[in-house]
Amino acid sequence: MTEFSVVSLAPLSVLLPILGAAIAFTLVRKPVSQIVVTLTTLAVTLALEIWLLADVWVHGGAESVLMGGWEAPIGISLVVDRFSALMLVISSIVVMLVLLFSSAQGVGSDESPQQPVSIFHPTFLILTAGVSNAFLAGDLFNLYVGFEILLVASYVLLTIGGTGPRVRAGVTYVVVSVVSSVIFLIAIAMIYGATGTVNMADVALKMGDLDPDLQQVLHLMLLVGFGIKAAVFPLSFWLPDSYPTAPAPVTAVFAGLLTKVGVYAIIRTETLLFPGDRVNTLLLVISGLTMIVGILGALVQFDIKRVLSFTLVSHIGYMLFGVAVANHIGLTATVFYVVHHITIQTSLFLVTGLIEYRTGSANVERLGSMAKISPLVAVLFLVPALNLGGIPPFSGFIGKVGLVEGGVVNGSPLAWVMVAASILTSLLTLIVMMRVWTRVFWRPIEDAEDPAMRGMEEAKRAENGRKPLRQDSPGLVAPTVALVGVGVALTIVAGPLFDFANEAADDMIRRTPYIEAVLGEEAAQEAQLEADQLEAWGITGSDGAGSAQGSEGGDDS
Repeated sequence: MTEFSVVSLAPLSVLLPILGAAIAFTLVRKPVSQIVVTLTTLAVTLALEIWLLADVWVHGGAESVLMGGWEAPIGISLVVDRFSALMLVISSIVVMLVLLFSSAQGVGSDESPQQPVSIFHPTFLILTAGVSNAFLAGDLFNLYVGFEILLVASYVLLTIGGTGPRVRAGVTYVVVSVVSSVIFLIAIAMIYGATGTVNMADVALKMGDLDPDLQQVLHLMLLVGFGIKAAVFPLSFWLPDSYPTAPAPVTAVFAGLLTKVGVYAIIRTETLLFPGDRVNTLLLVISGLTMIVGILGALVQFDIKRVLSFTLVSHIGYMLFGVAVANHIGLTATVFYVVHHITIQTSLFLVTGLIEYRTGSANVERLGSMAKISPLVAVLFLVPALNLGGIPPFSGFIGKVGLVEGGVVNGSPLAWVMVAASILTSLLTLIVMMRVWTRVFWRPIEDAEDPAMRGMEEAKRAENGRKPLRQDSPGLVAPTVALVGVGVALTIVAGPLFDFANEAADDMIRRTPYIEAVLGEEAAQEAQLEADQLEAWGITGSDGAGSAQGSEGGDDS
């Protein structure tokens, strides 16, 4: 009798949202029932993914599911390891809380004409299915399919309401995404032509047999395709103009998740398919430029959504930096920082949605006295803002210290320059966020540039005919509080989470657990993957094994 494994349920992370979307779409005339179906689907999916995470947390390693009973590398493989399980859980938590926010905003409120529930909720579930498929994909073509599911769903969400700015932003987003997808698809075709497979574990075995120049071409093509999706400089020009036009819940989940799927793909392919340092110098330069250019763009913005969009681009550079330094601590900090940034960036966009809901504007120059109007919103903005800026003891500080340590361990002159760039970016991020906080929450409303905004408080007190400020909606505040709380919880559990990220990084560097899960033990042993990969990441011989194993003890101490 075959022993049951929870990993065999992993395909449900993709299938449940698709099924939920189909059921929700049949309930177009029953919006409340539709919301119940959507949230129930997400709750069940989240429970399953927490179970998967608990399983890999306890047992470690990686496990795969072979769809349709076809053996790898012919069949479709879904792979669950520490990194993918962690990404599944944090993405589902974020999506569920954003859906709660959007349900309160879109049902029985003035926002409902802009966010038709009949389209919004099923599309959000399809988006969730695409994200889950990308995280679980064990072959390049299935990863491509996950990206395309994201593209279709995200275009619908971006253009909800049909306004001119949203349609224009949606067209820009689609054109850029299609270009990225075409580059990715061409790279997949070339990899298949060169190796005879698109299974990532099998490609990892065969890539070393290819001509180095061909490897370089394939490597760069994948980096360009994923770099566009991750909004890496100079391929990030589309993001600040696309995200701010969408409704607050859409912008929040896009900022938190969609670029991280691109980052995930970069991390996975860099560690699994292309060990070595052929493009590390290029990645270091790009990471530094992404950090600096992004934060300089944020400094000159006046709309809070655009400020956050540019900081989003900037902090993608941190994650790329952790990969580019090519050492254990850098990759560990990257895994930790991805989880941190998904949570914090989404929180800030939801708080911006609260500000916009109460005042009708997200323009810094038109706002003021929000601390008096809503002290709770002021606190909800301050906590993730400080976290994003890297103030201790928050998780942002812990992640950035790990990334800086990775740069120091790398030791090259360029790495030291990027360390300086990362510290400067962190300081500028803090300046940007505190400027928004002081102007929006503490500046007297009389100093705001917009006469309508200056008169809002007077209208509320004297009832002189102006529309009063809205009151805080419990349905909007509760999920925002919960997500900010998740960000604080990351600080509280930073020790165990960093240890888990350390083990995830160790598995990715060695590659053996992943390839054994898909192709079996013999395939991994024949290629001597562990020794080659450890050497590529600067960990050689028994010292490397000892340092990798001893890192846990060092963390405990």
